[in-house]
Amino acid sequence: MSGSQALASNGDAAMGILSLLVMMCRRELLVAIRNPGQWLNPVLFFVVVVSLFPLGVGPSPATLALIAPGVLWVSALLAVMLSLDALYSSDFADGTLEQYVLSGQSLSLIVLAKVLVHWMLSGIPLLLLSPLLAMLLHLPGSAVGVLMLSLLIGSLTLSLIGSIGAALTLGLNQAGVLLSLLVLPLTVPVLIFGSAAVSAAASDLSATGQLWLLAALLALAASLAPLTAATALRNGVASNP
Repeated sequence: MSGSQALASNGDAAMGILSLLVMMCRRELLVAIRNPGQWLNPVLFFVVVVSLFPLGVGPSPATLALIAPGVLWVSALLAVMLSLDALYSSDFADGTLEQYVLSGQSLSLIVLAKVLVHWMLSGIPLLLLSPLLAMLLHLPGSAVGVLMLSLLIGSLTLSLIGSIGAALTLGLNQAGVLLSLLVLPLTVPVLIFGSAAVSAAASDLSATGQLWLLAALLALAASLAPLTAATALRNGVASNP
């Protein structure tokens, strides 16, 4: 095969993968639109939890500004976790997941599509709401940009990590509790670096190092999570016929 033929073949393969990814994302978005509770609940949870802190710790701007990075990041983490239980459960219950496994299509690509849609419906709304909630907690304006950038990177990382836990607990009783026990320890580095970046920006310090560490965690999760989750899903379907 000549070099030009090899390039054309690789190009066709890449277009096929991209087409499958787009098709799966469109399908997942349509399913999510028909079940608005799955993606509205995390958003409402995020708003309610952050809004309760001024009532609990008092209205002092200095106190609220001090705890704002941790409050916003912990609330975002819990909000993302809230919808992970349903990532594969509906497809598993109606047999769609089994058909995916038997179809011969790349299960890792299907996992990636599900993660991207989960992030679009849970992570991006949190990202858009974060400036308003940051104002509520009197976070300095200089830190809002870093907050949004850290949530942009971190929320996608959380969705990727959560996809592994959701796959490992597929079909188990009390899967939500087990999912939390599996995933929460893995999300601690994301939480630490995300809140540290916002705290540094609020103190007029450079947050570049923390943001680069978040990006490194995202790259690691993106390279490992789809393959790991796909293997766990394949084993879960095989053990729960």
